[in-house]
Amino acid sequence: MHKARLKRMLNEAGIIAALAIDQRGAMEKMMGQFKEKATAEDIIEFKTLVSKELTPYTSSILLDPEYGLPAAKQNDPASGLLLAYEKTGYDATVPGRLPDILNEWSVHRLKAAGADACKFLLYYDIDEEEAINEQKHAFIERLGAECLAEEMPFFLELVSYDAAGLAANSAEYAKRKPHKVNDMMRIFSDEKYHVDVLKVEVPVNMNFVAGYAQGQAVYSQEEAAQYFVEQSQATALPFIFLSAGVSAELFRDTLRFAKEAGSTFNGVLCGRATWAEGVGIYIKEGKDAALKWLRAQGKENVAQLNDVLAETATPIKL
Repeated sequence: MHKARLKRMLNEAGIIAALAIDQRGAMEKMMGQFKEKATAEDIIEFKTLVSKELTPYTSSILLDPEYGLPAAKQNDPASGLLLAYEKTGYDATVPGRLPDILNEWSVHRLKAAGADACKFLLYYDIDEEEAINEQKHAFIERLGAECLAEEMPFFLELVSYDAAGLAANSAEYAKRKPHKVNDMMRIFSDEKYHVDVLKVEVPVNMNFVAGYAQGQAVYSQEEAAQYFVEQSQATALPFIFLSAGVSAELFRDTLRFAKEAGSTFNGVLCGRATWAEGVGIYIKEGKDAALKWLRAQGKENVAQLNDVLAETATPIKL
């Protein structure tokens, strides 16, 4: 049963071409750029529109149980459904960006709500103090055991950061990113976590790669390519890339670069790069304008990404 559920995440070619719209706090912020305060109704309606219009062109969709369940009912039955299990954000008053699950949910309940797989986002800094990281290791062991017991595929999303406070988009952080991303992948590939698929960042900040950088370059293209190779060597698990909010065009270029470098990534769980532009249109011009945009540019973004994936991603053999 576990394998059958995992298969629902893949397209016919065996690639994960999934759409992510599980943003909650981030969605409020995005909508907040265009109106004073986004309502729950705004978020639910936008997610429902995106799900209904774009899911037919994807292998699977990632939603959240808080705002996303009405949207889950809109999704194409041919597409697999991933549901997020983490609380949005983290408590900034304590160190460590500690993980937490949604209080009223369990993997059993996610499955009962129609999920084919469970996704959990973990913020992790491999250079943070051991006491904090040990808490995170134990936490993911528990989640993995819960998914195993329910025969639910476990997608672990790993997002790196710098506990010392370096800004994620800084040149200084870009220098450290390959180590932080690749080494944490190595850790969570251990069998004791029962992870089925890792959802990860690319190992470099493409805005600092020579030829892609607008200003200062931190890595040559050869160095960047080597980090992609090292990333593939860091895990025996299937792994997919998140778009991290970059533009659709840069994300497609990144996938091509990864393939040329020798990366064996197995697909994407792509969110904002696909639908972000539609948020402002929805808030400023309304539902009909958003639908028009989704059916034209939104669909085109997915189609172009699918074309690139067909050329670049490595199929998963189940």
